[in-house]
Amino acid sequence: MLPRSLALPSPLLLSSFRSGASAEGVPKRLTYDEIQSKTYMEVKGTGTANQCPTIDGGVDSFAFKPGKYQAKKFCLEPTSFTVKAESVNKNAPPDFQNTKLMTRLTYTLDEIEGPFEVSPDGTIKFVEKDGIDYAAVTVQLPGGERVPFLFTIKQLVASGKPENFGGEFLVPSYRGSSFLDPKGRGGSTGYDNAIALPAGGRGDEEDLAKENIKNTSSSTGKITLSVTKSKPETGEVIGVFESLQPSDTDMGAKVPKDVKIQGIWYAQLEQ
Repeated sequence: MLPRSLALPSPLLLSSFRSGASAEGVPKRLTYDEIQSKTYMEVKGTGTANQCPTIDGGVDSFAFKPGKYQAKKFCLEPTSFTVKAESVNKNAPPDFQNTKLMTRLTYTLDEIEGPFEVSPDGTIKFVEKDGIDYAAVTVQLPGGERVPFLFTIKQLVASGKPENFGGEFLVPSYRGSSFLDPKGRGGSTGYDNAIALPAGGRGDEEDLAKENIKNTSSSTGKITLSVTKSKPETGEVIGVFESLQPSDTDMGAKVPKDVKIQGIWYAQLEQ
């Protein structure tokens, strides 16, 4: 039984983006072959490029035989971003709040691949190896605060039953060590502290240390996936997912917020 914080979303609730990230006139979801048959100009500006394919036909279960496969064209398309933060209402405990998307419709992960194994007992295991496995996203809370984060599943190792499998993944720093802040401070380059501060060690006081000492270490997230339909004759499988990961820390200067991402996924399995 999944904890409430990682309960998978209903597929019906994922039919549209509920957090302000959907474009007006969302295009019809197409199959992989239909997408491949379109020209660049037919796709440009329609929103199709940000969508994962769907399956025409198939069965409402995971119908692949035991064996070792290679997962290709693995795609994850978020349909909801919520952030755990203080409520705008007084005396209300922190909770996951709906957000408004601030960045363009470029948040879908695609072309991910890796070994996919189906055991005789029905369990499955997927190991992420390569692909477009991260996307920089910024959302805005109801109070106006903007929360940047790196949506990713880097180095994911997911296992379990097809109706409920998942695991942990790596969440890299939103900024690299060579990034310089407005005062020219960086992790591997730039000034050690803000030059405009008075001399005498004040540049490294405890209350300023988190701004001066840049931290680009990685953190971890957790994702749970579920298969909703498969089509063994074409090797296709689709489902829903829910991911929980930290937001950007501004290179160690801020406490990360919990970001919950719900959406749909698609993959092709080849032996």
